[in-house]
Amino acid sequence: MIDTDRITAAYTATGANTAAHAPVGDPEEGASTAEYGIVMLAAVGFAGLLVAILKSDEVREMLLGVIRNALSIG
Repeated sequence: MIDTDRITAAYTATGANTAAHAPVGDPEEGASTAEYGIVMLAAVGFAGLLVAILKSDEVREMLLGVIRNALSIG
């Protein structure tokens, strides 16, 4: 007589059935995390560019002129 329990145990122990138990999910599951990382890198780069621009004397004087004009009206 065939011992099906032993065959099933051996089949499972060898890993032959791993494809049947593969996780089923969205193949783009980690895509949102990668996109978030790319957006954060772009935001940091843009912030660095803004800091460099705002530190320049020409831009600083222009902004101070705008603020002076805004405060002097009234």
